[in-house]
Amino acid sequence: MQKITFCFCWLAQQATHHRLRTNRLSPPFHSSLLLYSSHLPIQAAENSSSSIAISPNTVESRHFSPLSRSHQAKGFPGTSCSHRAASPALRNLIFPSSLCFQMASSVISAAASASPSACPVTDLLKGKAKLGSGNVGSLFIKDKGNPFLNSKSCGRITMAVAVNVSRFEAITMAPPDPILGVSEAFKADNDEKKLNLGVGAYRTEELQPYVLDVVKKAENLMLERGENKEYLPIEGLAAFNKATAELLFGADSPVISEQRVATIQGLSGTGSLRLAAVLIERYFPGAKVLISSPTWGNHKNIFNDARVPWSEYRYYDPKTVGLDFEGMIEDIKAAPEGSFVLLHGCAHNPTGIDPTPEQWEKIADVIQEKNHIPFFDVAYQGFASGSLDQDAASVRLFAARGMEIFVAQSYSKNLGLYSERIGAINVVCSSSDTAARVKSQLKRIARPMYSNPPIHGARIVANVVGDPALFGEWKAEMEMMAGRIKGVRQKLYDSLTSKDKSGKDWSFILKQIGMFSFTGLNKIQVTNQSATLLLYHKSMNSQ
Repeated sequence: MQKITFCFCWLAQQATHHRLRTNRLSPPFHSSLLLYSSHLPIQAAENSSSSIAISPNTVESRHFSPLSRSHQAKGFPGTSCSHRAASPALRNLIFPSSLCFQMASSVISAAASASPSACPVTDLLKGKAKLGSGNVGSLFIKDKGNPFLNSKSCGRITMAVAVNVSRFEAITMAPPDPILGVSEAFKADNDEKKLNLGVGAYRTEELQPYVLDVVKKAENLMLERGENKEYLPIEGLAAFNKATAELLFGADSPVISEQRVATIQGLSGTGSLRLAAVLIERYFPGAKVLISSPTWGNHKNIFNDARVPWSEYRYYDPKTVGLDFEGMIEDIKAAPEGSFVLLHGCAHNPTGIDPTPEQWEKIADVIQEKNHIPFFDVAYQGFASGSLDQDAASVRLFAARGMEIFVAQSYSKNLGLYSERIGAINVVCSSSDTAARVKSQLKRIARPMYSNPPIHGARIVANVVGDPALFGEWKAEMEMMAGRIKGVRQKLYDSLTSKDKSGKDWSFILKQIGMFSFTGLNKIQVTNQSATLLLYHKSMNSQ
């Protein structure tokens, strides 16, 4: 018969200055099982599956509890637990929490035969045994170096079991992103016939991402020049900021020459929108943002996270599969004065429906009358029509009227720089002094958010726009991509009109522009097509 003392871990949070601070166990706990016993008589066989082998050796295990150095210095036994009797196989063994339950079973079995009067473990599990009760004296090792207890060992086992409840227990599983989640499902499908229609990314005929030739040349220039990877200023690369503002407003625009544009480089369109959203929340408290119905799936997330209230204005008309222009105008007029109106500069996502030039004029009239602030999201300049100037016409119309406006830009599509996260936020102000102050606050917002933007994509844009030869090649490649998309639309229209004998007018497919198209199909029809043709797309009623 041998006596064995176990201490698998220690309630370090419960003890200080050699006395207990409380009579109840409270989180946080170090392990999923807390087991303590004192001088428990155990008789065990060497190879027994239900007990622990015992020999006269002593094993020191030093991996039990993360006590602070100050606690260790005071003699808390959490970091060095002595097993008075153990087999050589257990020497220097580290007991993870996953093994504690097995060890506990052995000790409980031995205790049941050795001490019938022991406090039932079930009582402990039900919370009936508490610290400070008669049976808890055996919770701590009674040794010369342990001043915690003066009571005698009663030969009983007392065990405290506590589940390691995570501090993150209240965090629920987030739903998959409605857009990126489609891509995840697409990748998980092994069928060769599958087709991903969810993410707006240009693909070759082989369904591979397309890297523009002009991008490869710009990157080669960067290598030849031996450009470094030094931190950019908070506002980004100066050459990029100059190039992107001139592409958007025109190099000869008064807002450029009068220095009335506050431009800072952002993390593509999403990051640029977020910077503007935070600026709105800070300096236009209570102002609402009007968002088209439908819109890009991330718009609402961005404003929600920035705590900016938003509402929707009518945009898509399912009856005509076109623009609900009258509803749009009515909703903009009805909005509180001074609201922000989020507009898609070109190639509306996800409908592909853009206002006509005459309709843009009317929209500008109403926004001016209501003293609203236009907020453009320009993600497809040059990629929609193939012309940088044509796709920026709506923004330039509002700027030419002397209106103060927000414009977020992205180069993910028109230069194929999806993973480079390159874009910008531009704020057109009434004066250069105002623009300087706005820029200072945008920098202040960016600093704690991401400190400074990445340099690689910014240099690509600056090199392409700054080199006349490369700039010409870029415009030619944009025309090619835009032309190919238009050609796909034409093929779809021709196929539908030749096969559909219902007399339905499919001409809206040709009137829409850019990468997205609303087909006018209902949810049941879309679901049926998805199942039979292995199409992956966003789950919307009319897409």
